[in-house]
Amino acid sequence: MMSHQNHTRIETLIRKGVRIPNPLSIEIGEEVDLDRISATGVIIHSGCRIFGSSTLILRDVTLGDQGPVTIKNCQLGPDVQLHGGFFREAVFLEGAEMGPNALVREGTILEEKANAAHCVGLKQTILFPFVTLGSLINFCDCLMSGGTSRKDHSEVGSSYIHFNYTPNQDKATPSLLGDVPRGVMLDQPPIFLGGQGGIVGPCRLAFGTVTAAGIICRKDELRPERLLYGDGTRSGNIPFIRGMVPDVRRITINNIIYIANLIALRQWYYKVRVLFISDDFPDALYHGLVHKLIMAMEERLVRFEYFCRMVTESIGAEGKSEENGYSQKIELFRNQPRLDACLRQSSEYEGDHSLRDSFLQAITSSIRTCGKDYISVIQGLGDHEKKLGTQWLQGIVDDVFSRAMSIIPSFGETGHHRGCNT
Repeated sequence: MMSHQNHTRIETLIRKGVRIPNPLSIEIGEEVDLDRISATGVIIHSGCRIFGSSTLILRDVTLGDQGPVTIKNCQLGPDVQLHGGFFREAVFLEGAEMGPNALVREGTILEEKANAAHCVGLKQTILFPFVTLGSLINFCDCLMSGGTSRKDHSEVGSSYIHFNYTPNQDKATPSLLGDVPRGVMLDQPPIFLGGQGGIVGPCRLAFGTVTAAGIICRKDELRPERLLYGDGTRSGNIPFIRGMVPDVRRITINNIIYIANLIALRQWYYKVRVLFISDDFPDALYHGLVHKLIMAMEERLVRFEYFCRMVTESIGAEGKSEENGYSQKIELFRNQPRLDACLRQSSEYEGDHSLRDSFLQAITSSIRTCGKDYISVIQGLGDHEKKLGTQWLQGIVDDVFSRAMSIIPSFGETGHHRGCNT
């Protein structure tokens, strides 16, 4: 039976204009600020539950039209559709959409018109505008960009999995699909990951990469516009050594590059996204966006710290052979506190102010002309202006990476690029 207080809160929402076809089936937490739920075009269907003091629901949001929805401390921009499932500590920008039976947890960001079909699990996942996920997907600990529109978008096929947990019980496994400096410009070739396949994180793929259906991608592909087919490895088997950490150098470098890209994205949000504050992108939605990105950065730092500690423990399992990267493992272990401090201190790094300010001048000029429609403004920039913005962000990635690598110099950089398409 509905409590009197819950009944009163639902009546308040109905009076202000929220459509609730079956009020007796809805639960609204006492901590929810009803002023943060828009009166315009919001529909809350049967069985939905809304919790969390930071929850925000803007205009024309639809909840639960294909099954009950539970949200807790999520921020929903205009025209967001959550068809069914559980959503906690995530943010959805304008036009984002999730199919029924979703499980979306903390640190997840779906930017404009990013979407997923049914039975999709996300956690610590960042999808740039237009990125599309099929059904029956587990895609935690990824950042995916690429594509220019809903007709030309990066896509993950159904029954796909990002392998983000290892037998050694670490999650130093974030995969960077595309990158931030070019991805935010919304003009890069899309990435397509064929269905019934997977990626073993941490992995990096360049813009334009296509993987055939049914393969497991275990290696980076930093050359753009490549088709990956087969399993990419020899068949056969080798003894399993518990605690073994293969390719410490690549995992370390990929984690640092991923974190550096998040630092670049943070500056993009701080300096560029903030300029688009409007009725459809108010302060509360903006702060939710920034908060989720900070959560994503903290997750990566914590997971990487754990991985660094685990690397030393692997020495006992693998021995002190240089073939097993003994010297690099010792170097990583000894310098992990400095490395962590370096990355945390770099989290607010702003990059080249001259490049940034020149780019921001172009953005503000375009806003004066075109208004505050984010996608229109970004895609309306000229090639020169986009190049300035990309150079600014890539400079952040490069500088953060160089600072980190100076602490572990034996890891070097040979064969590794900081951006996917540099």
